[in-house]
Amino acid sequence: MLKTAQKLIAVAKISARANLAYPGEVLGRGTFLLVVLYIFLKLWQATYSESGQSKLAGLSLAEMLWYLTITESMWMSAPKLAQQVDEDVRTGSLAVKLIRPLSYPLYCLSANMGERLVRFSFNLALGACIALALVGPIHLRAEALLMLALSVCLAFLLDGLGHLIVGLSAFWLEDTSGLYLIYTSLPMILGGMLIPLDLFPGWLKNLVVYLPFPYLVWGPVHLLSTPQTELAASFLELAIRQLACLVALSALVALLWQRALRRVSAHGG
Repeated sequence: MLKTAQKLIAVAKISARANLAYPGEVLGRGTFLLVVLYIFLKLWQATYSESGQSKLAGLSLAEMLWYLTITESMWMSAPKLAQQVDEDVRTGSLAVKLIRPLSYPLYCLSANMGERLVRFSFNLALGACIALALVGPIHLRAEALLMLALSVCLAFLLDGLGHLIVGLSAFWLEDTSGLYLIYTSLPMILGGMLIPLDLFPGWLKNLVVYLPFPYLVWGPVHLLSTPQTELAASFLELAIRQLACLVALSALVALLWQRALRRVSAHGG
């Protein structure tokens, strides 16, 4: 178990270092993030003006832009894991990777985490500079930031499992691009990436909290605006829901992987 953990950490470090080798990509993401946040600022300025309220979903205009800064930084940091797995399956390179002394799904998750944490750190740093220039600073509590960091790591693991499920479906589907598009779109709509769940109609919010998508984005970032007296309870509830989703999706990945190995054996000898 210890050796496996050491291997996973080593894979994550290698993936993180590899991502640092492309500063041009970081600059490109920063430019795109600037454009996106500026557009969001103008849209929400109009929304707040039309509503005649200083706060929506408990957030001021500045807090809303910071909320969107973090959600966009999280989502833009996602590597194309599903597409990589799909390519491995279709090109046959998966058979070569099976000889590694590490489970293929675990290898993918570890590499994904290493790369994503680096990308998220750069995105958040760039986004914070942009948000400071556009709306200035907001009050942030140290304990809320710590809880945010922990829940973001769980969210990245959860999203990595989702990508694995999409990628492994290439064993049964001719083309996973449609499934990938659906999967990446749902967190934008139902995960609170573009609009906080507190602005959803009551019936819709009560429905989506039973899906994993809010815990990829909205759940972690929502902690920053949670009142101090409710923060610990909200974090505990979020962690329990994220862990429950992790267990469920891990079981699904394990099932798909076992069946996929049979197909590899059947077609590859």
